[in-house]
Amino acid sequence: MTAPPGLQIACVEAPDPGVARLLAAHHAHMRDLSPEESCHVMTDSALRASGARIFVLRDSQGASVAVGALKPLDAEMVELKSMHVAADRRGAGLGRCLLDHLLQAARTSGATSAWLETGTTPAFAAARRLYTAAGFTPCPPFGPYHPHPMSLFMTREL
Repeated sequence: MTAPPGLQIACVEAPDPGVARLLAAHHAHMRDLSPEESCHVMTDSALRASGARIFVLRDSQGASVAVGALKPLDAEMVELKSMHVAADRRGAGLGRCLLDHLLQAARTSGATSAWLETGTTPAFAAARRLYTAAGFTPCPPFGPYHPHPMSLFMTREL
């Protein structure tokens, strides 16, 4: 999928200040919303160490406005991680644009399913709506996750 006019999505293989800022904001926001035992957010360096591919959406001025990652679970499964849109850019469809791109990148890499963990509290309602609209459905915990009342696990075929 191509980004709408004026926007560009790219896989970022080397550390990037704009991406690092978005991921740091995401990390801080998730830590504010969830207690330690139910917060599965990863730092920029932890994402990279896990083998995740990090994608950034930039505006027409080159500013990083959204970020997301694909972490391999195995040869055919990927986990969506660190989906985050800059606070001042929310509500414009950037999250859906980035999500669609991530799902296409996962397909292209040979993945047959995508998985994610998100929160169950009202603060995560927009994320749950986004993932449901993109075809994700609730599922049991996967990979290293365990049941938790503040976690919702979702998956979809690619």
